[in-house]
Amino acid sequence: MKRIRLTVAYDGTAYSGWQLQPNGVTIEEILNRTLSELLKEPVFVIGASRTDSGVHALGNVAVFDTESRIPGDKICFALNQRLPEDIRVINSEEVPSDWHPRKQNCVKTYEYKILNCRIEVPTRRLYAHFCYFPLDLEKMRKAAAYLIGEHDFASFCSSGHQAEETVRTLYEVSLDRGADDVITIRLKGNGFLYNMVRIIAGTLMEVGTGIYPPEHVKEILEARERRKAGRTASAKGLTLIGIEYEKEPAKEICGENEHWSYVLDQTELVSERRSVLRVAFCEECETERLIRRMVHQAYRNGAEEVLVQAPETVKLSEEIRYGFYRLKPQENGVWETEYCRER
Repeated sequence: MKRIRLTVAYDGTAYSGWQLQPNGVTIEEILNRTLSELLKEPVFVIGASRTDSGVHALGNVAVFDTESRIPGDKICFALNQRLPEDIRVINSEEVPSDWHPRKQNCVKTYEYKILNCRIEVPTRRLYAHFCYFPLDLEKMRKAAAYLIGEHDFASFCSSGHQAEETVRTLYEVSLDRGADDVITIRLKGNGFLYNMVRIIAGTLMEVGTGIYPPEHVKEILEARERRKAGRTASAKGLTLIGIEYEKEPAKEICGENEHWSYVLDQTELVSERRSVLRVAFCEECETERLIRRMVHQAYRNGAEEVLVQAPETVKLSEEIRYGFYRLKPQENGVWETEYCRER
């Protein structure tokens, strides 16, 4: 048995998203069926990003297990001969048997396109959201700047999401207007919530039309309420450009905003299997969430021991369980994490 990773591109217009649905054809369904026919065995792919109905992709990632003797790098060629013309596997390769596309540190890149002119262009109708109101690009850029960094993006997440944690980091939010009247919003981040990019796009368009000033985006972030943000922009303007997977854990992971400041030190992760979370500042209402997600991140990265350092102003308690962990006080203000089987 071997595991194969696929890089998949598709035009999502005719599909009900990536994930299997009781009503409607999906990308996952097509891949499962076509791979099963090709390899003469039941195949079930696991996707990295469950894109919605109508959303496109240039570089989604999926894996599957197979007993086939076909070399991993040749599967894409055989598969593409059987797939419909709006789905293509750009690359295929064998990966370790425990490699999982949703359990690796990565950077995802999305683009949202807005056709901003008086009359819609028919050839762009499937790949860009049409907006005939003039959009002020500079105001949209000022608004987008508030989104860069680590924040709680609860205001930019549709209700019904299943995410346990709504804190994400955006490394880049850029906007450019082409000569063809298409505005491209490009976002890079360590993860995205349900409909997050489309809500950001809808909110930035409302700034661009003058419904509210750029500074209001900061208020939307702080509110952490979906109803405070703008509308959810149409799916057809969204494309998953690609996913870059981390080859080795970063030496440091830093997060800083008005509510917290910390460094997850992983310099001894490889040599000692130890990481240290150093909290410089954290509001009391955010302490439990911060420790829970960063300690979990450290263990997921391979740490077998995680220590927490924090000033006295940051209230830690061995009585509180931080998700699946609790803290045990050591010397010199250092706390050691202990895994709890029951939450």
